Amino acid sequence: MSTQPFTATATPAERFPTRMPRSRAAMLRAVIAPLMGNVLEWYDFAVYAFLASYIAKNFFPTSEPATALLNSFAVFGVGFLARPVGSIVIGRIGDLRGRRIALLLTMYLMTGGTMLLAGLPTYETAGVIAPVLLVAARLLQGFSAGGEWGGAVSYIVEWSPDHRRGLFGSLHIVGVVGGFLLGSGTAALISSVLSTQEMADWGWRLPLVVGCLIGPVALWMRRSVSETPAFERAAAEQVVPTPILKDGAGCKLAIKAGGVSVLSNISFYVMLLYMPTWVTTNLKLPMPEALWANTVGLVCVLALTPCFGLLSDLIGRKKVLLFSCVAVLVVAYPAFRYLLRLDPATAGDVILVQCIFAIILASIFGVQPTTIVEMFSTRNRTTWMSIGYGLTASVFGGFAPFIAVWLIQTLQSPIAPVYYLMFGAMLSAIFTVAAKETAFEKLK
Repeated sequence: MSTQPFTATATPAERFPTRMPRSRAAMLRAVIAPLMGNVLEWYDFAVYAFLASYIAKNFFPTSEPATALLNSFAVFGVGFLARPVGSIVIGRIGDLRGRRIALLLTMYLMTGGTMLLAGLPTYETAGVIAPVLLVAARLLQGFSAGGEWGGAVSYIVEWSPDHRRGLFGSLHIVGVVGGFLLGSGTAALISSVLSTQEMADWGWRLPLVVGCLIGPVALWMRRSVSETPAFERAAAEQVVPTPILKDGAGCKLAIKAGGVSVLSNISFYVMLLYMPTWVTTNLKLPMPEALWANTVGLVCVLALTPCFGLLSDLIGRKKVLLFSCVAVLVVAYPAFRYLLRLDPATAGDVILVQCIFAIILASIFGVQPTTIVEMFSTRNRTTWMSIGYGLTASVFGGFAPFIAVWLIQTLQSPIAPVYYLMFGAMLSAIFTVAAKETAFEKLK
């Protein structure tokens, strides 16, 4: 960076002559580093949900398995209560100090939460202190995730060419889904090798230990990247972030961003996180088969997500997002009804439904991140988009497995989670119709 003092007439390029523009190699590193962090971030979240039944037995002993499972998913949701706080604190750091610093902070916090989870004593060993520590670990992970999402997406999109922001933004979800895929595959592999009793006794810790090994690699990669050109440009122009309490426009945009994100959060946590539990509970398939079916669906989502990101660069964000909302309304109920009518259902039947939903999920995940980034200006972006998305994730996403179980028990119908999916589709459709098309505009 130049050491010459800023002048009133100096252009941003003159103030940062060696930092803008960047090479393709620097752009590649800038994309890969956040993705590695996303893999760990969401691997941990996925592993917890996939192993919820084993965690329930170790931390919430009760004669009612359904009650223990509810408690386990409630703790999963508790982690999301800390997301809005992390969104404000870490998001603000990203706008004031830079995206790179914020991403490093979230990586340290998530790695610490993973290590804590892996070494937790069970209820049998530590009594009531065990579930308390479990909640503490989930709160730490939720706090870091609150800042991670906005910081990582902003970092990637701010590095991308204007005509390929949809494609680059979709790569963030590739990291997220990659983490879930790794979590699903790891849990499926270990649960296939170990007996049910071994999984309940100590095997549930092994996927968490794997997460502890990913953390140092992700930290090393994030320490090696530079700040985004967009942030440096805004800093060079001496653009000052608007104070949160005085930024009414940012608050309104955060509400819109959150509204657009409702379906992505509900579908993510119902179709990718809760689905294995739903399959084992209602279709009576063994957990290993349910996890392998989920893994196949995740592979399809991983492959298709960039395709829809690229499509949004060509035809616009809103058209793709509205397609996903309509598709959920049309497909969700018949797909679940099809599985419930089979007697017995097989892993192949579940894979078929998972692959159909993979197309819909990819159309959501491939477009929604970039859509939200484009709503905000650079110096207020990570704060407000993190708040908007974090609140939506907390209210609609984090407790989605809990709500799904509660709906099934309340309505006495295993198809009840479909109604929650359809609700999310209608709500997101309303906000998407009202949103501005930003695919063909310069990033603010």
